Amino acid sequence: MVFLPCSAVLFDVDGTLVDSTPLIERAAREWAAEYGLDADEFLSGAHGRRTSERVAEYLPADAVAEATARLDALEASRTDGISALPGAVRLLSSLDGLPWALVTSMDIGQLRVRTGVAGVPLPPVVVTAERVTRGKPDPQGYLLAARELGVDPADCVVIEDAPAGIRAGRAAGATVLAVATSHDASLLTEAHAVVPDLGQITAAPGGLVLSAI
Repeated sequence: MVFLPCSAVLFDVDGTLVDSTPLIERAAREWAAEYGLDADEFLSGAHGRRTSERVAEYLPADAVAEATARLDALEASRTDGISALPGAVRLLSSLDGLPWALVTSMDIGQLRVRTGVAGVPLPPVVVTAERVTRGKPDPQGYLLAARELGVDPADCVVIEDAPAGIRAGRAAGATVLAVATSHDASLLTEAHAVVPDLGQITAAPGGLVLSAI
């Protein structure tokens, strides 16, 4: 077992607490066909990123806002395939006074729908796409969450599933724990520790205990 001391836990959402992969892929493929883009290529680097920033890598600047709104609308029009990832609800319910926050590349509307369908609770501190000017891998979201919790980022554990989020957590100065739920563990080596999923994480006084690493 490994003990990670911390004063707060900062969670990514999609791929970490909630699995929206089927919905996201279907929406992205429909959207990519409309814009004449390769869906597989677009999706390959989209996970953990703000939609607008990923879209900007493929379309002219004057088309980004409309195209982003279209993709967001396609994702918002469905809830099929959304579920809580293994161990997510149990871990959140066991934190027992340990402060926690969500830091996600989704907007607030998407977050409320997906966590609602999955049965994942929302904490008082939530940092969504519209609350930052730069998305992951920039650390801005994690720094904001730590500040609003009143905790030094260096005393936080960030839990992530994607390379962009891992880099954001490390840049914020936090300890980063990766779950291999959306990427192979070999792609998550920038994290301080990697576990298969949230089922291997237990809250304890003053931190988190990892049962498999």
